[in-house]
Amino acid sequence: MDDSNPALCEVIARCIAESSQGRITFAEYMDLVLYHSQHGYYATKAIAIGPQGDFFTSPHLGADFGEMLAEQFFQMWQILGQPQPFTLLEMGAGQGILAADILKYLQQHHPDFFTALEYVIVEKSTALRQQQQQRLQGLPSRWCSLEEITTASITGCCFSNELVDALPVHQFMIEGGQLREIYVTTKRGEGRKSLPEFTEVVGEPSTPRLAEYFELIDIEFPSSTYPDGYRSEVNLAALDWLSTVADKLQRGYLVTIDYGYSAQRYYNPVRSRGTLQCYYRHRHHDNPYVNIGRQDITAHIDFTALERWGEVRGLHNIAFTQQGLFLMALGLADRIAALSTTSDQSIQQLLRRRDALHQLIDPMGLGRFGVLVQSKGLAAEIAQPLKGLSFPSA
Repeated sequence: MDDSNPALCEVIARCIAESSQGRITFAEYMDLVLYHSQHGYYATKAIAIGPQGDFFTSPHLGADFGEMLAEQFFQMWQILGQPQPFTLLEMGAGQGILAADILKYLQQHHPDFFTALEYVIVEKSTALRQQQQQRLQGLPSRWCSLEEITTASITGCCFSNELVDALPVHQFMIEGGQLREIYVTTKRGEGRKSLPEFTEVVGEPSTPRLAEYFELIDIEFPSSTYPDGYRSEVNLAALDWLSTVADKLQRGYLVTIDYGYSAQRYYNPVRSRGTLQCYYRHRHHDNPYVNIGRQDITAHIDFTALERWGEVRGLHNIAFTQQGLFLMALGLADRIAALSTTSDQSIQQLLRRRDALHQLIDPMGLGRFGVLVQSKGLAAEIAQPLKGLSFPSA
């Protein structure tokens, strides 16, 4: 049964009707579905994140993920010479769980760093921002948009966890040996009260940036390698986001944690249907035209594009590794080992925590998430190895 938001469907249909060709790009459609200020998935209080919701993230498995990240941020502060303030910019903070875990841990274990810390959150969703503010009451934090941050004003670390995968993507396909873009248009169902129905049409690329994207990552589209009918995604919004963050960062790090691949794996001819997925009540499927406004839509990250575009925008690629390796290097193995010596918890509590820690490094799940670390303004002679990257990169 389709659980679409009728008001949002009407908004999308109106945008399509008002467009010059009676269609919008899939990126425009996805932006409306997820981020419309009143009815979008991330804008409504109906959003369900967590074990009982549509999906959950690493912070939902306990405080360990945030605490280990906090240790990495502490080392970054030391490498930068203990600046005051050290800005920690979290982009897309979800329900504020990760921010609370990081701040509470630093307050207890690294009070000098905690005192020097300026914790800034960029969050588009009003509903999520309200949850964050409630959870972070009494902890030093402030909210703003990226646009409100002055150019080259940040000394510290900008980071995100499962943000870039939810940025709107363009969809394309190979048709007649040519690169074509997938658009969304409307067809009305029968009956005056029926909701608008959305369908796809194929046309010329909406922007030359699609072809430029493939030049950036050294993938040849079209070519004989990719047969007619091959389709996938291009995340131009991720490049725009990276440009903005790079401009705000004067000296420090950018850490991007998400699921994705290198360009060669992402655009493997065998992966002929792309990576777009929808999440609804902990089930996933590939139909973005149902449950509109009630389900999450994501696509995997092309980490090669972030690395290459980062270089264009003045970022230095430090390393790309997997979350499992990153967390093990930050002490997760020690936390697992310590469970056997803990006596103040019940067997059930110990087993639950052990399971949560193992989920963070599961090579078939969260453990295979990518962790991309980039820097700006660090002289090579003082660029010390980061603790989380002491394992060989993936």
